[in-house]
Amino acid sequence: MSVQTMDALDRELLNLLQEDLPLVPRPYQALAERLGTTEDDVLRRVAELKKTVVRQISAIFDTRALGYASSLVAARVKPELVDEAAQVINEHPGVSHNYKRNHAFNLWFTIAVPPNSRFGLEKTVEILGQRAPGVESIRLLPTLKLFKIGVQLDVTGKEDTAKAKAKPTYTDEDRRNADNRLSDLDIAMIRELQKDLPVTARPFDEWAQNIGITTEELLAGAESLKKRKLMRRFSAVLRHRQAGFLFNGMGVWNVPDDKVEEVGPKMAAFKAVSHCYLRPRYEDWPYNIFTMVHGRSLEECEAILKSIEEETGITDRIVLYSTKEYKKTRVEYFTPETYEWEAKVAEEMGL
Repeated sequence: MSVQTMDALDRELLNLLQEDLPLVPRPYQALAERLGTTEDDVLRRVAELKKTVVRQISAIFDTRALGYASSLVAARVKPELVDEAAQVINEHPGVSHNYKRNHAFNLWFTIAVPPNSRFGLEKTVEILGQRAPGVESIRLLPTLKLFKIGVQLDVTGKEDTAKAKAKPTYTDEDRRNADNRLSDLDIAMIRELQKDLPVTARPFDEWAQNIGITTEELLAGAESLKKRKLMRRFSAVLRHRQAGFLFNGMGVWNVPDDKVEEVGPKMAAFKAVSHCYLRPRYEDWPYNIFTMVHGRSLEECEAILKSIEEETGITDRIVLYSTKEYKKTRVEYFTPETYEWEAKVAEEMGL
């Protein structure tokens, strides 16, 4: 199914799936009631949408609240070796997003490492820079302040994307208030809830059985993780291009330090901005606020950024568009793959 062949109900369903799936034993039935259709119809539609538009339906956790160290990383790579460098970097299990962008820093990826990583975040990134061919410079751009994180793409086409304002979403205050004391049961539930949700009438039953608890206990645990600000929501991630959002622009802004607290929330309020962060400046990098925007066209992205300029009065910015996607997934927490990668690399490099 493509965006062109979706009917109005498919589009409404996609909008609902991105918001927050009901944490009930029969979530697709709950969606059907909201849409005025049947559970069987929703199951059929979701199954079709997952073949093309929907990448995954699962819990979205806050990486740092779970104790993981994470950062956006920018690398300047010899142009002829970008593909090879991306392949090496993608081997790290904590790399969730990796894009080629139209800038001298042409490879941009996000990475997370567990709290008991043998290398830690900075050393891991250093190692990746050494192992990936053609890397001339690699730079950590960690989040100094989170203004917003949460993608809500309007698939219905009813909204003016350049002007639409977002519903409240996960912020830096939520992260500060997170209760990250994790029990063994919490970790077991996180391992299950991060999986792709089956398209069945009672999709949570199997996960509960894997842990040895009831479905009701699993769902109560999931609600607890949300209340404790460890889970942001349980929702779908779309394949943006298949959903009609062909352009992914990273707008970076040079905001005076004394205006950051005023400007950041204004930028985050735009619905078309999925991520808004304060990040460090460097001698050759004056930009400190990063906004991710998604649009159906280059012109739509530029209109969004122009609206942000008008709202904030900030005009010193550039936009980096992704020209190739190397990896896009969700970080998997409390799984052995990162430790296995570290052990292998330590042996190979004599560390």
